[in-house]
Amino acid sequence: VNPNRAAFWQTISGEHGLDGSGVYNGSSDLQLERMNVYFNEASGNKYVPRAVLV
Repeated sequence: VNPNRAAFWQTISGEHGLDGSGVYNGSSDLQLERMNVYFNEASGNKYVPRAVLV
């Protein structure tokens, strides 16, 4: 895995209140409202990264 790509997703996950396994641990309604910008909700209330084209 490209280190820059991994760092990007780690930063974005933290900003959205996600832990390393994709479980939401945040406390902001705004985080959940904007979650679908970078993540899709998967089974088990986990979030997985969406494809980001740059």
